[in-house]
Amino acid sequence: MQTLIDLDLPILPVEDSAFAANPVKYFREARQKHPWIAKSSIGYLVHELTAIRELLGQDDKFRPAYDGIVELLGAQGTPWGRFTEQQLISLSPEKHRLLRDAFAAKFTPRFANQMRPMMRATMTRLLDEWAPKGAFDFEEFASYFPISNMFTLVGAPIEEIPAIRASLETLGLAFAMDKKQLPAIYAAYDRLEALVQRLIADRRADSDAESREDLLHLLIDTADKGGVAERQLADLIIFFFIAGYDTSKNVLTHTMYLLLQRPDIYERCAEDYDYCRNVVEEALRYFNPGSVPRFTKEDIEFRGVLLPKDTMVWFNLNISGRDIGVFADADAFDPEREIQSHQRHVAFSLGRHMCLGQYIARAQLQEALHQIPQRLRDPRLAGEFGWRPFPGAWGMKSLPIEFTPISASA
Repeated sequence: MQTLIDLDLPILPVEDSAFAANPVKYFREARQKHPWIAKSSIGYLVHELTAIRELLGQDDKFRPAYDGIVELLGAQGTPWGRFTEQQLISLSPEKHRLLRDAFAAKFTPRFANQMRPMMRATMTRLLDEWAPKGAFDFEEFASYFPISNMFTLVGAPIEEIPAIRASLETLGLAFAMDKKQLPAIYAAYDRLEALVQRLIADRRADSDAESREDLLHLLIDTADKGGVAERQLADLIIFFFIAGYDTSKNVLTHTMYLLLQRPDIYERCAEDYDYCRNVVEEALRYFNPGSVPRFTKEDIEFRGVLLPKDTMVWFNLNISGRDIGVFADADAFDPEREIQSHQRHVAFSLGRHMCLGQYIARAQLQEALHQIPQRLRDPRLAGEFGWRPFPGAWGMKSLPIEFTPISASA
C-alpha cells in the first residue's frame, strides 16, 4: 500500500488568481496524473465526486480542521479564532450531536416554506429599488437578499445592514488562508458578535418576546429548553449569519451569470415557478462556494492509499458537480438533466455536518429566480468581472449587467 507522500501527485496552485478563475480546468488536468486527489500549499484536495461521497461517508474517521486553520493563520487566542475553533461544526461529536439535534428539528422544509412570503416581499422591495436603474452590479444586488432575510428573521435593525454586510464580505475571505486579511477579519467578527450579543440581550429583556415567533425566538427558546449555554447560542447565530450570506449570494450571482448565456432558461423562470426548483438544483451541481476541510483522526486506507493520521484534507464540493467521470456533458447547464442517486450534488455536504440551512437556501434561490426575470428583462453582461480567492467562500467578484427594467405593476 502506498501512503500519500509516496504518490507522485499533481500540485495545484490554489493561491493563484488564475486558479480561482477556472479551478475546473486545473482539476481536470490533475486527474490525468491521479484520479481523485491532488496536493496544494494548504493540504490535500479530494476532487472526485465519488471519492468525496465515500470518504465523507466515513465521517467518524475525520474531524473538522478549523483549529488547524486557526493555527496555520496564527489566530489562536483571538475572538475570531475562538469562534472558529468552537463553532457548531468544530465541536466534539457528542456536543455537536446534542446541539444539532436540538435545532435540526426546527430547520425543516416546512419551516423554510413558512418563510417564503417574507422572502418574496424582500425580493420585491429590492427589485423596486434596483430595477429602475437599468444597470448595476448583480453581485452587489444579490448580496442584499440573504442578509435582508436574515435581519428580518432575527429582528435586527435594518439600518445596520450595510455595516454587517461589509463584515460578512470580509469574513467570507477568512479561509482563503491570507494572513494579510487577519486585521480586517478580526474587526469584522467583533462587529458581528456585538450585534448578535445585543440582539439576544434585547430579546431577553423584551416583555413581549413570547409573541414574536421569528427565528431568533425559535433559537433562544430551543436553546433554553435544551440547556444550551449562552455562548454557544451566540455562536450559533453568528454561524447562521456567516454561513447563510456568502453561500446564497455567490450561488445566485453565478446562476445569473449562467442564465445570461441561456436566455431561454431565464425567460422560463419568469413564467414557471416550479421549473425554478430544477434550475436551483442544476445550479448547485454546476457551482457552489464550499470546500470542506478535515483532519484524519486515524490512519485511513482508501483505494489502496494510506491517508496518515492528522493529514489535512480538503473536500472540494465546489467543483465536484463538474466531474466528467460521473456526468455526461458535465459542462452543459441543463435544468432538465436526469439525475441518478450517485449523481446527486453535495453542495450542502454530507453526514452529520450537512448544512442545517439547506432548505432555507433552496427556498431563497427559487423565490429569487422566479421574480428577477419578471423585472429585469433581456439582461446582458456590461463589463468585466473577477473571482474570489479559492478555496474560501469561492465565487464571482462583481457581475455588471444591464437590462430593460419592468415595473412591478406591469
